[in-house]
Amino acid sequence: MLKWSIVGLGFGMDIHAVLETGRTSYVYTGFGIAAAIGLGLFFGRLLRVPFNSAFLISVGTSICGGSAIAATRSIVDASEEETAVSLTTIFVLNSVALVTFPVIGAAVGLTQRQFGLWAALAIHDTSSVVGAGLRYGPVALAVGTTVKLVRALWIVPVSVLVAAWFRNRGKKAWPWFIGLFVAAAWLHSSWPQADGLSRGIVAVARTGFSVTLFLIGAGLSREGLKRVGWRPFAQGLALWVVVAATTLFFIWRRWISV
Repeated sequence: MLKWSIVGLGFGMDIHAVLETGRTSYVYTGFGIAAAIGLGLFFGRLLRVPFNSAFLISVGTSICGGSAIAATRSIVDASEEETAVSLTTIFVLNSVALVTFPVIGAAVGLTQRQFGLWAALAIHDTSSVVGAGLRYGPVALAVGTTVKLVRALWIVPVSVLVAAWFRNRGKKAWPWFIGLFVAAAWLHSSWPQADGLSRGIVAVARTGFSVTLFLIGAGLSREGLKRVGWRPFAQGLALWVVVAATTLFFIWRRWISV
């Protein structure tokens, strides 16, 4: 199921539009992702969060939430409990962002373009970016969705780098789905006649992703949550607050834009 969920991320994304948007934002996007992952691991070590959970929360916060966690969990050989705790942390913060971001954006006077960029950089999952953008306005929705989809492509290099690092440490994990991810985006852009096939695969992929996340969540017990404790959530919250506040300040000062 998981391989279909990852492949499905590539469909519906025109690779030419993605590359065009990426040229205007790849520098600060790449720097921001690297900084967020590094800071998340620092917070995880400070709070004594197990490495796998700390890494998954950091990747989920810096790239695209549950999709990034699902894509990298096998690379670091995370248990279902570690994965479920990471997903729970991300999903709770997603819900908070969906309600609070439009209020904060209006309070500081962000334009719709500014808000869309902020939502894409600081809200974990694409679905919550869409929800927040809908509340703020059509331009915010368009900007937020486009930038978030471009950001999601960073799953590819991050997964490859992490897999290479773990292989050097003696593990044999390799994200073989990465080639399928890129091929899916290319197929959608280069073979418009296959649009019906693409839509069908997208439907299967989304179902597979939902089932995957459900099975992970079903493996999380109350006893498991008690064993894990409050530390992963504290790590995720601290990292998210820093990311959201920093990107908001940079966008408000117009130091980054689209």
